[in-house]
Amino acid sequence: MPDVKDIQTATAQEAPAAQETVQTAVPAQETPNPSPRPTMKKSGGKGRKKMIKRLVALAVTAAIVGGAGFGMWYLVFREDKGVRTPLTDVAGINTIQSVVQGYGTAVPKESAAITLNAAGTVDEVYVTVGQTVFAGQELYTIDSQAARDNLQKAQDEMNKLLEEANNLTVRAPFAGKLMEVKEFQPDDEVSVGTPVARLVNDRKLKLSLYFSYAYEHDIRAGQPVQVTVPAVMQAFDGRVEKVNKVSYISPEGGVYFEAVIVFDNPGTLTEKMDASAVLTTAGGDDIYPYQNGQTQFYETRDILTKAGGPVTGQGNLLNYANVGEGEALLYLGSSTIDEKIQTQQEVLDKAMEAMNNFNAVAPIDGQVFSCTLEPGQNVKEGDTVITISNTTTMVVDIQVDSRNIGFIQAGMTMELTDDYGNPVTGTVTNVAMQGEVGTGTTTYPVTLEVDNSMGTIYNGSWLNYKLVTAESVDCVTVPNQCIKRVNDVNGEKQTVVFIQADSKPDNAVEIDPSSLGEGASTTDRLPTSAEGFWPVPVTTGLSDIYNCEITEGLEAGATVFTGWGSGMEDNMGGGVMIG
Repeated sequence: MPDVKDIQTATAQEAPAAQETVQTAVPAQETPNPSPRPTMKKSGGKGRKKMIKRLVALAVTAAIVGGAGFGMWYLVFREDKGVRTPLTDVAGINTIQSVVQGYGTAVPKESAAITLNAAGTVDEVYVTVGQTVFAGQELYTIDSQAARDNLQKAQDEMNKLLEEANNLTVRAPFAGKLMEVKEFQPDDEVSVGTPVARLVNDRKLKLSLYFSYAYEHDIRAGQPVQVTVPAVMQAFDGRVEKVNKVSYISPEGGVYFEAVIVFDNPGTLTEKMDASAVLTTAGGDDIYPYQNGQTQFYETRDILTKAGGPVTGQGNLLNYANVGEGEALLYLGSSTIDEKIQTQQEVLDKAMEAMNNFNAVAPIDGQVFSCTLEPGQNVKEGDTVITISNTTTMVVDIQVDSRNIGFIQAGMTMELTDDYGNPVTGTVTNVAMQGEVGTGTTTYPVTLEVDNSMGTIYNGSWLNYKLVTAESVDCVTVPNQCIKRVNDVNGEKQTVVFIQADSKPDNAVEIDPSSLGEGASTTDRLPTSAEGFWPVPVTTGLSDIYNCEITEGLEAGATVFTGWGSGMEDNMGGGVMIG
């Protein structure tokens, strides 16, 4: 066996030779060696180096890919069969609040948009965008014949319907006496033009007499006359109502004109009574008619229905009944007239609104947000030409969940902040009674009004709100994840917290083994007494996003189970591990 010293010496002697070989490789490029063998050695050395580099690169790449695959498998696909460590926390004394918070969009409480209902041409525009206006202030004028025509048409149609509705009640056209009255029964169907009665004005009577044309210039309208009625042997004061220059030819060949004489009926006279009259000329001579005449009622009219429908009632509809002018005699019904009038009223209102829009005034106090009008411009139906918003008071709609809606009442105030963190105060004006069911919860719309007299809140601004609905001071709290819902051995639901203890607490309950999640992965199951944890029933109070109040069943300082950990949490910023 060679001596160690000899081996070390040999190695030391070989090393300078190797260095020298490397150093001589560079000058060989300047003075080529004609021998091919050294050239082959040089080429073979470079090939081996390249091969080595490739193998190293492939090895590194394979290591990276393999490491990534292993990491993916470990984190995602690996079945966790390891033993997890229970994580705990300590029940503490804290103050906990139930808070309603979120955000909403601010919009003006009052807004008005003026939309044209007919085409026209702009005459004048009196406002500009950004200008503050007051209710009743003139905005613009537009000339529109179409709007005027639409309004007139709508009004004419409404008048027809109102007349039709009015005609459902049959009324006496003048004061007089009813005659030839027809009988009607309730619900009788009556058509247009059905006779109701004959109405006569018997408070006056008239008498038609014929006089010779020799007295043509002696008889005139308004002239007083004495009327005699032989049947009652009385004379009555009358007057000539009119003179008709007709040609009545008597059997004797005389030509006569007609004078119509009117006199009051004392109530004892009627039609077709013989009567005569004597007139007097300007010289005092008596003028007699060709022959006597017969009395007639001063006015006679057949009353007919002007509308159709079922009989719903009647007035003083009796033969020889005295009635006054306009007195209701018969009532008819209609199942459609009211609906027609209501529909037409809507049409008329729109037509009137259209006319008002062409000579518009501001409907509310506010600021002009948009105005598309210019003098001489032609506008068309449906154009929205001006919008006005009153931003003095803004409205914010928020959503409150079912747990907190009971704390919200109309009239209460709520603190809000704008986009810049500036505080504003809102007042609750409306709390909806009907909730909106969403994913896992029910929310109720609540409306707030915010004073914006300073003008710092703009239309569409986001406002954050926060309201403390309840608060517990110096109460026992645990993290929310400590609260478990389980079944006891009797099958009853229990709200429990697992506390760590050396022995079973007095208030611990027996849990149905199926509630512990035995056989599931470690992170899905609950701790057992063998691991030093016992379920105690608790009563919960307020909660926030982190903690829950315990009102009964747990004292401060108790160690409580929060979940499972890998045992590395202290080094990785995880939960607290207590052995």
